[in-house]
Amino acid sequence: MRTQTIPDGAGGKKGHFALYVTAGVVGIVAWWLIYGQLSLVSQWVTYTLLSIEKETHLGHAVEFFFYDTPKVMMLLLLVVFGVGIIRSFFTPEKTRALLSGKSEFAGNVLAALLGMVTPFCSCSAVPLFIGFVTAGVPLGVTFSFLIAAPMVNEIAVGLLYGLLGWQVAAIYMGTGLFVAIFAGWVIGRMKLEHHIEDWMTQAAGAALDVDAEKMCWKDRIIYGWDAVKEIIGRVWMFVILGIAVGAGIHGFVPQGVMAAIMGDASWWSVPLSVGMGIPMYSNAAGVIPVVEALLGKGAALGSVLAFMMSVIALSLPEMVILRKVLKPKLIGAFIMVVACGILFVGYLFNMML
Repeated sequence: MRTQTIPDGAGGKKGHFALYVTAGVVGIVAWWLIYGQLSLVSQWVTYTLLSIEKETHLGHAVEFFFYDTPKVMMLLLLVVFGVGIIRSFFTPEKTRALLSGKSEFAGNVLAALLGMVTPFCSCSAVPLFIGFVTAGVPLGVTFSFLIAAPMVNEIAVGLLYGLLGWQVAAIYMGTGLFVAIFAGWVIGRMKLEHHIEDWMTQAAGAALDVDAEKMCWKDRIIYGWDAVKEIIGRVWMFVILGIAVGAGIHGFVPQGVMAAIMGDASWWSVPLSVGMGIPMYSNAAGVIPVVEALLGKGAALGSVLAFMMSVIALSLPEMVILRKVLKPKLIGAFIMVVACGILFVGYLFNMML
């Protein structure tokens, strides 16, 4: 540590900083290039390497698995490393003081707005959720992001606008943000922080071995990489298991029966639609064509949108992944609170339209 304070060290530090920035830019470009080819690679593996017939249930499921697994893992690596670097500038105490207390509701709003502009599906949003938790962000705020990211984004709103008009798209965006903000606020009031898994609590509260103000960039990079090894080393099996479940659902779950159930605007059609949506898995772009098909067969709009929200905000694969970082009671509270908000939206649409 004494060598960092010698008089001629400033030039060396500047040189190291430039080197790290250059390496970082190269790494991000390489990451982005690989990320952009995942769809083509998944198709090649499925239909060329494994010789699975196209347009089959098995083909759709296998292609989905080989696309989503590296996608989520790459997002997890990038987000956890980035959050680790950021955390190296702040002690956990400063982070919690900055984002808690009187500003917590504002944090719910900001987190929901951040989720709205990020094109993540439910599983892809989990890495950033984990990063927020380890950074000491209040639990309710993290859930506002986790709900809004898949449910209310520019893809969902844009497709709804093209399909059903700006009124429906605006109402969906407003009610979706309401669900994300309200559910996050309620979960924050329930004081369930002790239902985060112990290893996550320890990661969130661990003090830095080196004073944050005295760390050099090499120390910060090492700190970020240690966070990657710690978190990914613990959750990767659950990520793969969750995506495997989602792939099976994506490829094999039929849609015909659902239209018949949702065609009735009776009170029970909304909770039944939510119940059918939770075990399934898709992102906004994937589920909107299903919404169009269901509406074309006469399904009630509120029931269909409740189904859509539950698919993209309460998917079973997402719960499988979250189980590694959250205890069952907290997952149950999350499902209950969000489901209540979705029911409200479903009934509202059925009454208004």
